[in-house]
Amino acid sequence: MVIGLDIGTSSTKAVAFDLTGNVLAQHSIPYPLLNPSEGYYEQDAEVIYYACIESVAQVMTKLQKEGSDTPKLQCISVSSAMHGLIAVDKLGKPLTHCIIWADRRSEDIAVNLQASDLGKQLYQQTGTPIHAMSLLCKLMWMQANDQKTVKQSHKFIGIKEFLFYRLFDTYVIDHSIASATGLFDIHQLAWSDLALSSAGISAEQLSTPVPVDRVFDTLNPDLASLMHIPKETPFVIGGSDGCLANLGVGAIKPGVASVTVGTSGAIRVVSPHANSEQKQRLFSYLLRPKEYVIGGAVNNGGVLRNWFRDTFLMESTQTIDEKDATELLNELVDSIVPGSDGLIFLPYLTGERAPHWNSNAKGVYFGIQLQHTRAHFARAMMEGMLFAIYSVGVALEETTGPIDTIYASGGLARSPIWVQMLADIFNKPVFIKNTVESSAWGAALIGIEALALSAVQRAGENASTDAEDDIDQYYKPSEENHTVYSKNFRQFERLYQKLEGEF
Repeated sequence: MVIGLDIGTSSTKAVAFDLTGNVLAQHSIPYPLLNPSEGYYEQDAEVIYYACIESVAQVMTKLQKEGSDTPKLQCISVSSAMHGLIAVDKLGKPLTHCIIWADRRSEDIAVNLQASDLGKQLYQQTGTPIHAMSLLCKLMWMQANDQKTVKQSHKFIGIKEFLFYRLFDTYVIDHSIASATGLFDIHQLAWSDLALSSAGISAEQLSTPVPVDRVFDTLNPDLASLMHIPKETPFVIGGSDGCLANLGVGAIKPGVASVTVGTSGAIRVVSPHANSEQKQRLFSYLLRPKEYVIGGAVNNGGVLRNWFRDTFLMESTQTIDEKDATELLNELVDSIVPGSDGLIFLPYLTGERAPHWNSNAKGVYFGIQLQHTRAHFARAMMEGMLFAIYSVGVALEETTGPIDTIYASGGLARSPIWVQMLADIFNKPVFIKNTVESSAWGAALIGIEALALSAVQRAGENASTDAEDDIDQYYKPSEENHTVYSKNFRQFERLYQKLEGEF
């Protein structure tokens, strides 16, 4: 078996798979999002680190309880969220919390840089849109506003680098995570001199870039004991959660897209070429040589559902718990016809990334009339979430060609109502694989390839998108519903354009 360790925004999850992708055991540990000031979004790196250790330990404990025929652990391979920044001192001690993708403190710097010739050059070189999420903009903000931390810092790293430093006493970053920093030349596979000079740092202050299949096997024995694994267990560095989600669902062929929605959301396709569009709408992240994951992430995914549920269902009904509130929300959404009787929601409660890259964007309900009920607001919220993803899909088709098929994964892929809405809005068939833990399985596939554990020539190639036995659910789009959604979507886009200056 292999373990895919997936370090996400809201939780870390360890998933044990056999070599064909069946889940043997899993364990998830949640942690909080810190919001010390307006626009500041952070997490405690130590808390996430211990979640990694404990989630592996819990999976091993669950497996050992099942008996002596537990398959041998071959390796642990790691998936991680992108865009996190931790400043550490010479002893590896964090000087800051992990500043995550949602942080907006550098938005003014990003806006000015994005409009400049330098910004356009950096975008073409790094494949990362100029936005407050990127390490480039975060470091530029730190240089201007927190020189004390800059002077004390030995390295600037992300959460996976923090984990690997603790495990193996070395600073390494995989090409996939590096390509999302805004500091990495995705064509030369090296730190960009232009980006480094813009950020005011040297390459020595960053980790050493390595391929996603790099194996580490000199594990700290004390930590191995804490995780209940042999100290000789290989760790494969793996990649970013977005790139690995495509790999995990088999969306690595032309015309096949992966839509992942957890706290945030994203739509991505794989291309042999980096994106060269001039509008700076999409990212180009590197998975492996000549395998670029092109797409866009939206800020407002499951966070919207949770906001609506907690604010308008749980707070107004003191006796209802979270599970019942989620079921009530689904019932409300299902009770209203597609299009929400003309009610439209701009879902930008936490600003927006693709395709607008506007940290100042705000949420808006438009078209409210007397007949609109709480259920209408619930459905419009879900439709607005998907319209935001669809707007990225439109840009993606303009850039990389038509999308024929969508594979959905992430927490919301468990909601049949949401997935049917996705199919109808895109007017594309949507498939759900047997496991929605796509990033963890993508990491596991990289591990399987790295250690040559099976006859797979290249991870993911055996994950045929046509394999019926690997498909759990199929959703066929409704032309009638798509017609309604298309009308609302056109107005959705016009509303953003008209309100952009007001945000």
